[in-house]
Amino acid sequence: MNYVKIEDSRKKEIAPGCRAQFVHSDNMTLAYWSLQEDAQIPDHTHVHEQVVNVLAGTLDLTIDEEKKRLRPGDVVLVPPSVSHSARAVTFCRVLDVFHPVREDFKASR
Repeated sequence: MNYVKIEDSRKKEIAPGCRAQFVHSDNMTLAYWSLQEDAQIPDHTHVHEQVVNVLAGTLDLTIDEEKKRLRPGDVVLVPPSVSHSARAVTFCRVLDVFHPVREDFKASR
């Protein structure tokens, strides 16, 4: 059994005010984000399917130019290769799940 205690895993700052802790399985990557108020993840695309789950705070998520305000309990599916960005309206905790594995984040263990 693989067991991970998130609070013990290393944090990596991906963008100013955007820190993540990663868990990788054979098929998925989980990213536990802490986003400071007004922090932004710039517009980008990737080949991965992404599930965004807001755990705490308020997050503005833009997918293919459509903006949605998300709050705790909101879940959004981001299709592969679709442009998206995010801005933390307040301090946020977000869980992103990616399929397949984000090899670019694996070095962040």
